[in-house]
Amino acid sequence: MRGIAYDRFGDVDVLQLREDLPVPPVGPDTVLVRVHAAGVNPVDMAIRSGGLAGAFPHHFPVVPGWDVSGVVEQVGPAVTSVAPGDEVFGYVRRDDVGLGTCAEYVAAPQRCVAHKPRSLSFAEAGALPLAGLTAYQALTEALDVGEGDRVLVHRASGGVGFNAVQIAVALGAHVIGTSSAKNHGFLRDAGCAEVFDYADGPLSEQLSEPVDAVLDLVGGATLADAPDQVRDPSRIASVVDPAVNDLGGQYVFVRPDPHDLEELARLADDGQLRVPVAKAFPLERTAQAQELVAAGHVRGKVVVTLR
Repeated sequence: MRGIAYDRFGDVDVLQLREDLPVPPVGPDTVLVRVHAAGVNPVDMAIRSGGLAGAFPHHFPVVPGWDVSGVVEQVGPAVTSVAPGDEVFGYVRRDDVGLGTCAEYVAAPQRCVAHKPRSLSFAEAGALPLAGLTAYQALTEALDVGEGDRVLVHRASGGVGFNAVQIAVALGAHVIGTSSAKNHGFLRDAGCAEVFDYADGPLSEQLSEPVDAVLDLVGGATLADAPDQVRDPSRIASVVDPAVNDLGGQYVFVRPDPHDLEELARLADDGQLRVPVAKAFPLERTAQAQELVAAGHVRGKVVVTLR
C-alpha cells in the first residue's frame, strides 16, 4: 500500500512516500480502515523527533498519524461495534508506535473508532478525534463543567481550544477565551461570551472576577497564573504542562474512548460542534502539513487526504 513512513527519528526530511508498505494485519479485535483523511497534530512531530520513545515501544518503519476517518474494509472476529462498509472516525492510539494513519489502510483497535458524524465530511471527521477527545475529556471529567459554570479556555482558537469552546457552550457554560486579537471574532462566532488578548498581560488582572474552571492549553507562565484566575485550584486542568498537578489541578492525557467519540459525533450532528479545516494536503505533501502545524498559529485543523 501507499503511505508515509520513516526509518529513523529526525526532522521532516525523514518522511518518505512509500509504495511498498504491507497492508496491516487484522487481529481479532481490530478494524481495518480504508483511510480517507488523517488529521495532523503536534504529537506527530514529537513522535517523529523521538520525544515519545520512552513512553511507547516503536517499530520502524513508523507510519505517522493518530487521527483517521474512512470506511471499514474488514473486521476481526471479536469486533461487534462496526461492520465492513461503515464510515468511521477514530483516534488510533495503539499500545505501540508503528502503524499510523497516513497510509491507505490502518489497523485500528475496536476501542479507537466509532461511526463517523453524518454531518461532517471525511476531512472534517479526520481532523476531530484527538483534539475533540482532549477537549471533551478535560471538560467533562477533569473539570466537571456544567450548566452556568464560567469556564476560561486559554489558546481558545487552536485545535483543542476551539473544540473546548464549543463543547463547553453545549454543556451550558459561560465561556471565556484567550487568543490573539485577530481571532476574537472567530471565537465569538463559536460561542465565547468574553474574549481576552493574552498579549495584554496576566488574565488574573483582566478578569472581572474569578472563574469556576480553567482549561490551560499553554503552560508555563499562563498556567502559573491560573490559581489567581479560578475560585478553586482543583478545577484547573492542563493538557500541556504536568506542573498543574503541583497547583492542585489535573494533568489530562487523552485516551481513545468510543463512547466519547460517539458524543462528539452527536454534538456535530446536532449542530453544536463544527470542525474548521485550515488546509488539506495530499498524502505526498505530509511533510508540508507537519511543517504548517509545527509553525503554530493555525486557525483550525490540518489534514492529509487520500481520497
